[in-house]
Amino acid sequence: MIIDFSQIAEASHPQFKGGEGALNARMYFDGKCRIMKGRLAPGASIGLHTHETNCEIIILTSGTATVLYDGTRLTLHAGDIHYCPMGHTHSLVNDSKDDITFTAIVPEQKD
Repeated sequence: MIIDFSQIAEASHPQFKGGEGALNARMYFDGKCRIMKGRLAPGASIGLHTHETNCEIIILTSGTATVLYDGTRLTLHAGDIHYCPMGHTHSLVNDSKDDITFTAIVPEQKD
């Protein structure tokens, strides 16, 4: 299967999961797994949240970002992969001067 994100409209999600600014994303969801190509402008973030029933994989495709993960602060560079296992807490923050882009995969998502 090929997911053609160019055929999926980009939507803006203000204060996504309680974050700052807006997440702009093209999302594919088959009722079980969510795959998204996202973009955060400078100063925007995905709010701190816990993966109670699933995990998340984030692949940073451009820029430099900060991940808040279980009380630690990590720096991601383009090409880095952040993994948040089930039961852990994280946030993605664009504290740089340029947009960041990423691909995120959330298996076993209920909604």
